[in-house]
Order: sequence, then structure tokens, then C-alpha cells
Amino acid sequence: MPLPFLPDSARHLTERTSIEQFAKIAAIDLSTGIAPRPIRTTYIRDGQAGDRAPFLLLHGFDSSLLEYRRLQPRLSETRETYSIDLLGFGFTDRTAGSRFAPEDIDRHLHAFWKATIDRKVILVGASMGGVAAMRFALHYPEAVERLVLLDSAGIANGPLLGKLLFPPLDRLATGFLRRPSVRRNISRSAYFDKQLNTEDACLCAALHLEMPEWQQALIAFTKSGGYPSIRTQTGNLSLPTLVLWGRNDKILGTKDAAIFERNLPGGKLVWLDRCGHVPHLEVPEASAQQILDFCESSERITATETT
Repeated sequence: MPLPFLPDSARHLTERTSIEQFAKIAAIDLSTGIAPRPIRTTYIRDGQAGDRAPFLLLHGFDSSLLEYRRLQPRLSETRETYSIDLLGFGFTDRTAGSRFAPEDIDRHLHAFWKATIDRKVILVGASMGGVAAMRFALHYPEAVERLVLLDSAGIANGPLLGKLLFPPLDRLATGFLRRPSVRRNISRSAYFDKQLNTEDACLCAALHLEMPEWQQALIAFTKSGGYPSIRTQTGNLSLPTLVLWGRNDKILGTKDAAIFERNLPGGKLVWLDRCGHVPHLEVPEASAQQILDFCESSERITATETT
């Protein structure tokens, strides 16, 4: 049974992966120190625990863990896999009180990692989730074994103009983003194959808008400036990193992919053909295979170096 606080409109989901991912959503109350009371945090745990590092999947901007509905089941066939709704996003509670700034998201994610995993993970981040993953690895190196970046943000600065928003323009801006036609066009731009922009996909991308204080949290995050550029810090990320990038990314373009490969000491860039901004949704089989091959290869190298 779905958790009682989740949106009722999920009953209109039609694709098997969407229905199954939604049904797996669990919640944990986290004491983080950034809010006066514990924050109810939504996540999915799948796969069997073992000796190898589990995956922890981080979604993109104004999204949710449903973004991983096609990738998480494939990764969990080989090892334990978690996805989480970051602070201020997805179905995680926004009413406990927080500034929803990037540093709050960092601390909330660390609280989740400590409470549920508490061992090194392979951190996978898509778009905004990529810069969140890199920040986490920099701040909490004891928690991260490897990184996987999917068409990642982090080279350019976040939405700095958001700091200038003031009522009622802030609500007008987020109200515009709430419009189904606007969200459908954004979703369509993310795909190379436009046929993948189905009604089910649009519903998955919009369900979290029904959560209490979605608008207030998005305004607070935007007015904080969002994620600043991490370009000058990438040289400090020496852990093995796979950069997966769609050759037809119309959201971030393709120039940043080479910058990541050049600046990340342990970076490896793999291009995905006939793919846009969301390889985990558009080519999940190829994405999963690249991720699993990367992990097994880097684990073999590590094992050889320690013997």
C-alpha cells in the first residue's frame, strides 16, 4: 500500500516501472539539526545488501525519486540500491521548517546516509543531483567510494537571479512552472526521442507538486542562489568518476562534459548516442551497463593495487 501522505493522483500511473517504483516508496523521520523537528524523508531501498558498496541515487531539479524508475531496478539486480528525495524536493516533507539552501541539503543527505547506510556508497547524480553528489563527496569523503554523473550540473552557477525575486513575482514564477503545458514542454526538451514524453512520464514529473509547501520550498531554494559552480573544486575529487552524457542534451548542452573529464582527476567520459538530458530514463539499459562495468572495473583496479 502507498504511504497515506503520497498524492492520490498516482493511481493514474500506467507504466509498470512507474507503478512499481511508486509502490516501493518508504519514509524515515530524520533528526538533522536544520529543522525544529525531524524531517520525514522519502526513499526507496531495493536489491540485496552485500559486501560491495551500494548505490545512492540523487534526482535532478524540481524532481523526485520517480526519476530513477527505469534505472534503479536494473542496478538493484546486482547490488543494494537506494534513491532519495532531497530536502525541499520530491515527496520529502517540507513543513518541518528549513531554508532549503544547498548546505541544508548537504546536511540532510548526510543524516539520511548515516541513519540508513553508514558505509561507503557509489553516489549517482543526475543534472542538479550531480552537483549535489560532488558537494557531498567533498564534504563527506568518508561516505563516498565512487561517483557517477549523468548529464551533471555544476560548471555554471545556479539560479542567481532567484535572489532578486520578491512577492508576488516569486509566486508568479513558480505558478508558471506548475502549468502542465510548461512542464510538458520542459520534459519534452529533455528527451531525444520525443515519444518517450508520455502522459505517464509527465505525471511522474509532476506528482510531487501536490505535496504541501512545494511552492514555498522551491522559492526558498531559488532565492538561496541554488548550487554555485563547483568547477574550481572538481580537481579535489580524486575518486573514480564516471561521466555519462547524452550527445543530444538540449538542456545543458554538451560542452560541460569535456570540462568534467578534463578537471576530474579520476574522471572517465562516456557518450551515449541518440540520447538527451536524461540517459537514466531514455537509455536505462545502456546507462546501467556502463555504470556496472565502471564499478566492476574500478573495483578490480583497487583490489589489484591493495594486493
